Amino acid sequence: MRQRVVIVGGGIVGLAHAWMAAERGWEVILCERQPTARGASIRNFGMIWPIGQPPGRPLELALASRERWLHFGRESGFPVADCGSAHLAHHDDEWRVLEEFADRAPHLGYDCTLVDAAAARARVPAANPVGLRGALLSRTEAGVDPPAAIAALTRWLADVHGVEVRAPAAVTAVEAGPVVVVAGERLACDRVLVCTGSDFAELFPAAFAASGLVPCKLQMLSTPPQPGGFRIGPHVASGLTLRHYAAFRVCAALPALVARIAAATPELDRLGIHVMASQPADGRVILGDSHEYGGAIGPFDSTAIDELILRELRHVITLPDWSIERRWHGIYAKHPTEPVVFREPLPGVVVCTGTGGSGMTLAFGIAAEHWSRYP
Repeated sequence: MRQRVVIVGGGIVGLAHAWMAAERGWEVILCERQPTARGASIRNFGMIWPIGQPPGRPLELALASRERWLHFGRESGFPVADCGSAHLAHHDDEWRVLEEFADRAPHLGYDCTLVDAAAARARVPAANPVGLRGALLSRTEAGVDPPAAIAALTRWLADVHGVEVRAPAAVTAVEAGPVVVVAGERLACDRVLVCTGSDFAELFPAAFAASGLVPCKLQMLSTPPQPGGFRIGPHVASGLTLRHYAAFRVCAALPALVARIAAATPELDRLGIHVMASQPADGRVILGDSHEYGGAIGPFDSTAIDELILRELRHVITLPDWSIERRWHGIYAKHPTEPVVFREPLPGVVVCTGTGGSGMTLAFGIAAEHWSRYP
């Protein structure tokens, strides 16, 4: 008889664990309380972003996830763009950081190239030429349309890998045994994976309180499909992004950039704003984002934050159509030091969460590493 795992949560982390368990021959039941996931997994750029991960295990997990995304695209026919990324420099201190990173990159496991302004414009049609110094081009990033990707991956796992998807199906309790209580039914199993982001507080409040996880709220926007089939090129990140992702902390030039931004635009630090853009296959441009943590998170979105994001993006890119079609926010759980949080509140019950803003980038690698421990 096959071993059975019940996975609670149908976002990217839950789907990743469902895939890896099914590959290893487990009977997999996936429970999602909504008809399809509606949390952080669908409220992001759709960026698979190895370039932002620090060297070592996080970068390795990100690169493994990228290969899984590309495999899913090939097998399912779902569009997964092998698009790469460009960090654009519009200030001298940004250029110095990129120069230093490009020099160190081959020894740290990154595949990227530094190019001048003309080459950057050729590769990134959206790059704002005013003040452009050049760009760091990376080959390892990929992209998906998040809501469509989550829905397609769910269907593919059910159709191809035999995952039993129960949605909407709210799990109300997880008990010793282990036993999962869902829609009044008690499901006995060999293992439970709880992959519900910060929502695992509802199932295991004591474990959540001791986890060290902090909620983070981000605001994002998107344009309509750009006219005339305009494409921005690869994923685009700004010099502001260099202070956000841990990969760039190896650069001795970074503190000067951080100090300049703090002095000139303290509002960006206060609201955790760094600007990026991605473009799904339908031509929309997804724009963002901001970061508010813990007690600073309120129930209402801020027009001022949206305007700051757009202000900074206009320094970095040009678009034929800057009109905004959608605005939204997402909330994810982040740990101050751990790239992912695993906890075992009961024997045979594992909570996996806390990927921060890197769930699309890390989830497949994390799940493959976790399930490699089991036959």
